[in-house]
Amino acid sequence: ILEVTQQLSSNGTPREPMICCSGVTRSAKDEQTSTNIKVVPEEALFKSEPEPHWFGNEPNPTPGQRDGWSNKNWLKSRFHFNFAEYSHGPSSFGVLRVMNDDLVQPMRGFGSHPHRDMEIVTFIVDGQLTHKDSTGTEETIGRGSIQFMTAGTGIRHSEHNLQPRTPLRFVQMWVVPRRRGLRPNYGSMLGDEMAAASRRDHWAQVVSDVEGPVPAPVQINQDCSMFVAELSPNASAPSFDLQDGRQAYMLCLEGTVWIRGDEGGKHILLRRHDAAELTGGLALDLLAGPEGTFALLVEMSR
Repeated sequence: ILEVTQQLSSNGTPREPMICCSGVTRSAKDEQTSTNIKVVPEEALFKSEPEPHWFGNEPNPTPGQRDGWSNKNWLKSRFHFNFAEYSHGPSSFGVLRVMNDDLVQPMRGFGSHPHRDMEIVTFIVDGQLTHKDSTGTEETIGRGSIQFMTAGTGIRHSEHNLQPRTPLRFVQMWVVPRRRGLRPNYGSMLGDEMAAASRRDHWAQVVSDVEGPVPAPVQINQDCSMFVAELSPNASAPSFDLQDGRQAYMLCLEGTVWIRGDEGGKHILLRRHDAAELTGGLALDLLAGPEGTFALLVEMSR
């Protein structure tokens, strides 16, 4: 986790200003932080590209056979916290133990594997995710949809991209439950037109605490909520009140977004794959870049 005031290359020398695909420029002077905001740049995330056979996949195709592929390897995963082969970063953020931003190529996926004592929430950014588990559930969901599992005493599942020419991108989050040994459970929220409308230029709450006062479409066994906002070009979102005693982890899924800094402070720019640690009390004000933005916010107790 970095309190970014200047981006450095691996040898410690300052980097040149970076130009986003939208034409938005971010230089060292833009990399300001505030008392309540710490930027986690995409460059700081660990990128994992495991061998295909580790998860039951065929070998990667040769260059002439990659119809619809957007990456040479079947999987590219960005780890926000220590996971699998990575152990040199932060272990968690509050009760958020895992946030993996996964890009899965066509006709590839994760074979059946076990989980226990974890609340697992998966948000689909692009493509179609097909889920199967040991409770007998099988479902395919697309952009804006969420699948969740209470792993509890134990559950097995698989996740695949069964589309022949379209990559799949999803963000999988593991939240530590308030109790161990819960009964396994599966559920989902479809990213239909109503879901898309609810997040258009607004924060939409999609996950809430099953023991809390807000009945969001997805409910998990922890004091942890999730919100999404898809902002039009140059649009702003209604201010999000992150109260004292709370904290949040925000991921820029798509586009570019400015976070308004403290009073008198500079705005803070997040690009696609960048994240930010936020602490309350903070009035979180976002302004989308010229191509719009898609943001995911995970809010919890400090």
